[in-house]
Amino acid sequence: MKKDWPLWEVFIRSKHGLSHKHVGSIHATDAEMAITNARDVYTRRNEGASIWVVPSASIVSSAPGDKEILFDPSEDKIYRHPTFYEIPSDVENL
Repeated sequence: MKKDWPLWEVFIRSKHGLSHKHVGSIHATDAEMAITNARDVYTRRNEGASIWVVPSASIVSSAPGDKEILFDPSEDKIYRHPTFYEIPSDVENL
């Protein structure tokens, strides 16, 4: 029955793009069916160059509440910001 089919996340790389972008989710029994269904649903206007499908159950993400723990430490590392570095006077067009 379709409700037992696993959920897959679909990523499409456009013809002019360099990276895949998440476009949505589909249900399919296996990876081959997921690719076919993703093609039929998300590339109707021939806009895709590549399709990735990933079982939703395999995706691990951080929680919004973890933002401070994950991202705030980078604010105290001023060497990561371009304002930390002095540009030599003889450098043009930087």
